[in-house]
Amino acid sequence: MEIVIFGNVELKPIVEKVDRGERLSFDDGLALMKSDDLLTIGALADQVRKRIAGDTVYYSRVLYLNPTNVCITNCKFCAFYRPPADAEGYVVSMDEVKTRIADPAIREVHMVGGHHPKLKLDYFEDLLRTIRKERPDLWIKAFTVVEIDHFAKVNKIPVEDIVIRLKEAGLDSVPGGGAEIFAPRVRKLICPLKISGEKWIEIMELVNRHGIPANATMLYGHVENAEERVDHLLKIRELQDRTGKIMSFIPLGFQPENHEMSDLPGTTGFDDLKVHAVSRIFLDNVPHIKGLWTTMGTKTAQASLNFGVDDLGGTFIDERVMDEAGAKTRSGLSVAQLEQMIRDAGRVPVETNSSYVSLKEEIFLV
Repeated sequence: MEIVIFGNVELKPIVEKVDRGERLSFDDGLALMKSDDLLTIGALADQVRKRIAGDTVYYSRVLYLNPTNVCITNCKFCAFYRPPADAEGYVVSMDEVKTRIADPAIREVHMVGGHHPKLKLDYFEDLLRTIRKERPDLWIKAFTVVEIDHFAKVNKIPVEDIVIRLKEAGLDSVPGGGAEIFAPRVRKLICPLKISGEKWIEIMELVNRHGIPANATMLYGHVENAEERVDHLLKIRELQDRTGKIMSFIPLGFQPENHEMSDLPGTTGFDDLKVHAVSRIFLDNVPHIKGLWTTMGTKTAQASLNFGVDDLGGTFIDERVMDEAGAKTRSGLSVAQLEQMIRDAGRVPVETNSSYVSLKEEIFLV
């Protein structure tokens, strides 16, 4: 397939590399990330998307369940957390879990929460076992590697023991949160109490070595620069070379409301499309790129299907972390709306969960 170069002829060597299926270098990724030639970048990403994923676009029926909003890590971009003893702090009970997972439309539970200083591992094992007992059909994606590190510290046991116990309790996969930007300069500014990027990679590799698949994320559009974005992508690609267990990469656009970094403007549609496209081109070993309508908006998310994205996330039932920072997700989208978005973009909708195995329709569309 011949790609027409719309703007910057300096992209021609990269176009030729992509056409030959060659891996891009750091400098190639940086050239793409700094380029304003969005049409050429989009065409390249679409070519790679067709090669890797075809015309299928995945979605899922996901319930977001945040076990607690109490947190001692105090990330500057987070509007969700509450400090210990705050009147708005909460811990979800097992009875509430049972109520919330009872909806037969739900196919997956996504659990992430704050770093509570007193909740022991038993509580989180009970969460997993309760869901597994009540709804053995559900895929359980839970606990970022940052949370897993926190569990190890609170319980004073090795991280590997935490991973083994969570898997035995019913964990299917791990979400990719907490990665933010790996660069130490950025982490010092936006999440100084969070584990380092190197530690994130180390724990994720351990999780993967225990046969647990995962996502990976990148929070962009705040204080990071182009070099730091590409460095982040490179580290994800290197991790995937070692483990092969990263199922999807999710660029997360910075949400600018109700936190310490609210003076920043947030991302533009141009940047959203470029970051997703460059991610698809650069991450040649990651099978899926997820574009969240919750952070980009439905129109930009639909457009992203022509910029390398093959997964629109899901219905996002009761998502709260992004919602409280300005992404209006609480009401979610219906399956019918998601499927129509996909078909209108000329793609084929396939319902799945984080396994990316197609799920046969068993209930009426909601």
